[in-house]
Amino acid sequence: MAEPSSVSVVIPALDEAATIGAVVSALRSCAAWQEIVVVDDGSSDGTGEAACGAGARVIRHPYNKGNGAAVKSGIRGASAPYVLILDGDGQHSPDDAVEIVRRLGDYDLVIAARKPWTQATRSRRAGNAVLNWLAGYVTGRPIPDLTSGFRAARRDCLQEFLPLLPNGFSTPATTTLAFIRAGYSVTFHPIAAGRRTGHSKIHFAR
Repeated sequence: MAEPSSVSVVIPALDEAATIGAVVSALRSCAAWQEIVVVDDGSSDGTGEAACGAGARVIRHPYNKGNGAAVKSGIRGASAPYVLILDGDGQHSPDDAVEIVRRLGDYDLVIAARKPWTQATRSRRAGNAVLNWLAGYVTGRPIPDLTSGFRAARRDCLQEFLPLLPNGFSTPATTTLAFIRAGYSVTFHPIAAGRRTGHSKIHFAR
């Protein structure tokens, strides 16, 4: 079991000034993390300043590179043996973060699996269900949530797959499949996803 003190929290953020300060503060109040790293992916609204003011260490991209690129910068900049990745839009519970981290050690990757009825729109749920089925077919095991970006893993394992990870929003799916196919221990921890603040940056058709 991993302790929060051995975990670097990595939060990729683009134009999340309205929520990032509260997210960082809530995380700091629920556990003694080794560090909280916010990767400001070229924001134009003061996201980095808000994160820094709340007590996070900020890594800044000079321009928008993509969610996956921000995650990779956070992994490279993390100093703890474990990494917890979550969004900066306020939809993830700090209490869930602690529970996910507690399962590390026994597992190399712990994924927060959103209960279907708590996920965005009906069309998004249908699309995710198809992706989950395809991933299960490829890996030979049930995949309840392939695209959840809320996850924790061993940093050395994540670093092994950095060259494979895309710069866009497919990073969660790629890491899930890579960990399973490489023979690492992967588990899914059920959560109820909250409502995000602001608009999603994922384009469904794309």
